[in-house]
Amino acid sequence: MMERENSNRSRRITLRLTEKEYAKIESLFKASTCRKLSDYVRKSLFSRPITSTYRNQSLDDLMEETVVLCSELRAIGNNINQIARKINTLKTVPEFKGHLYLFEIQRERLFDKMEEVSGHTQKIAEKWLQS
Repeated sequence: MMERENSNRSRRITLRLTEKEYAKIESLFKASTCRKLSDYVRKSLFSRPITSTYRNQSLDDLMEETVVLCSELRAIGNNINQIARKINTLKTVPEFKGHLYLFEIQRERLFDKMEEVSGHTQKIAEKWLQS
């Protein structure tokens, strides 16, 4: 239904705003769940309900850090899996020792990152409980 509705939109409205007016509209748009400014303006004009959200910047920052840490953990986990597969195919002791050393380095990185994630999760929980 949305595609059909969009394909019928052939008319434009050009509107000039002051910097302050535009900043106000942009601020309200960013606080809403609308994906596009045009959707926000359309809903405003036609008195459709606009869902607003409260954004806590410190929680957003913590979430961003947690996402980065999670991707790092996935990468370390992949490295550990590759090392484990390689160790299973080794036939000589020197090869085994070298890969065992690499495994130990990755294991230490994994546990360090897990501690970071735990700390960030604790911070998020504390902020969430304050709300």
